Amino acid sequence: MIRFILRRLAASLLLLYLVLTATFFLLHLAPGSPATVILEDQRISAEQRENLRRVYGLDRPLPVQYARWLSAVARGDWGTSFSQQRPVKRVVLDAVPATMILAVAALLVEQAAGLVFGIVAARRPGSAADHAIRVVSLLLFSQPGFWLGLMAILLFSLAWPILPAGHMYSVGVDEMGSGARLLDLLRHLILPAVVLGLAEAGSVVRYVRSSLLDVLGQEYIRAARAKGISERRVVWVHALRNALPPLIQVMAISLISLLSGALVMEVVFSWPGIGRLTFDAILSRDYPLVLAATAFSAVMVLAANLMADVLHALADPRVRDE
Repeated sequence: MIRFILRRLAASLLLLYLVLTATFFLLHLAPGSPATVILEDQRISAEQRENLRRVYGLDRPLPVQYARWLSAVARGDWGTSFSQQRPVKRVVLDAVPATMILAVAALLVEQAAGLVFGIVAARRPGSAADHAIRVVSLLLFSQPGFWLGLMAILLFSLAWPILPAGHMYSVGVDEMGSGARLLDLLRHLILPAVVLGLAEAGSVVRYVRSSLLDVLGQEYIRAARAKGISERRVVWVHALRNALPPLIQVMAISLISLLSGALVMEVVFSWPGIGRLTFDAILSRDYPLVLAATAFSAVMVLAANLMADVLHALADPRVRDE
């Protein structure tokens, strides 16, 4: 088991290095630069622009810039944000809690909806409820996330103004008590978390339904029913336990989708997380901030995959034997 984890960890580190290297060169080869974005004022002279390029180190050859950046990252120094003039590490760490809150809440919504509706559809295959769940899940999964977010804002913030349209807190939240502050956070969290979770729940519903249908046709399930065990216990204990290994992999894929979907949702709902930070950094050509945000997202995705592999190995002895 230890060798299994070490192999997966080594592969994850290599993939992280390749992702960051590709991102570094793509950023620097793309049109535009921090100097042209920040210094849009035409009254600034060409000499001042060149001085800025020299301060940023952008006047050096690209391989030299890459070597200097890689050496600094190896020491734990991600540089200074061009747009915010703060250490990049501090900027990213300030945005992490907001993204984690949104991702965890959306994951709970996704898994709860996926399990419940997937089990309902699997218990009555071919029924009207099964067809309705499959159609709705397919529609939700096929719709663009930004469109679902905008429609939710139109419905629940404009047509029926019962939830905030964006941001993480209301104005003047610093003057609230801890209880009122938590309730305010929950009100702002409901809309983006539910939209993001339901948008990704469609695939979970279909995987749960397919896995349970395979398991429910096994002989030991028929034997359990013949013994008089309740249908609820047969499904939730006997069948679901044996359907878990493929569902663990689906959960890891779902977490990856949630992290990528969070970028769009954070922009739509003005949520101050890594996604919104990355979007603003790309617009301002803030190279150090884009690379650090990409590194964080890549680490989260690779950690989710590694966790899924380990849980799959624990749940399925055949994987450990291989």
